[in-house]
Amino acid sequence: MISQLSPSHFAAWRDNASAFEGAATAALPVVLDVREPWELQTASVKEDGFTLVHIPMREIPERLAELQNALGTGQPIACLCHHGMRSLQVANYLMQSGFSKVVNLQGGINAWSQQVDPSVPIY
Repeated sequence: MISQLSPSHFAAWRDNASAFEGAATAALPVVLDVREPWELQTASVKEDGFTLVHIPMREIPERLAELQNALGTGQPIACLCHHGMRSLQVANYLMQSGFSKVVNLQGGINAWSQQVDPSVPIY
């Protein structure tokens, strides 16, 4: 079962993931935005103590090896979409593909705008 992470708890998750990784790796936790390019142009989160990676949901299977090579399967990843449904599917797929530290940002960027950053447009 995929952990559901409320955007209001994201900063604590990010800080915990960064502290857990410690000095062993310089890699920051990742927010994997699986929305379409037009959605990114409409609204996007700003990198803040995490690395933002954009891969549309439909491209995830063909780019899985790229993710594994770039991030490693132990990298903390929070999946993000518009309302949290596509990202939940991607999070499940990543877990089934061997990634071990995956969460879903519940409510997606819509909830992010309401709970974390009201400057992010709601669409």
